[in-house]
Amino acid sequence: MTTSGDRVTSIDQYIRAFPEDVQRKLLELRSAIRLAAPGASEKISYRMPTFYFNGNLVHFAAFTHHIGFYPTPGGIDAFREELKPYMTSKGAIQFPLDQPLPLKLISKIVRFRVKESAQKAQAKRRK
Repeated sequence: MTTSGDRVTSIDQYIRAFPEDVQRKLLELRSAIRLAAPGASEKISYRMPTFYFNGNLVHFAAFTHHIGFYPTPGGIDAFREELKPYMTSKGAIQFPLDQPLPLKLISKIVRFRVKESAQKAQAKRRK
């Protein structure tokens, strides 16, 4: 894992900093996000891998026992029932490292966020 003093400049660099088993999960997550949001760009924001589409779309990060997924409060509220097996907060979901990632659910959340982000951008343009 990178330390607070490390300057990570790409998602590839971020992922390479973890053990192989965690790298595999991060690559699965990244792939699912890419497929669900093909128009999004990648960057590092808040020291986390971030997908950007009309603003920050989703972030993710690896920790000792889980992968954090940050789809904004709207992304969590819209899937509250399906997220019951996971620890959640206002803007975060924790996927335990010892369990498979729920890639179909992640894809649904990302597609929701793409629509939500596009609607917000369109509303801003109208003002």
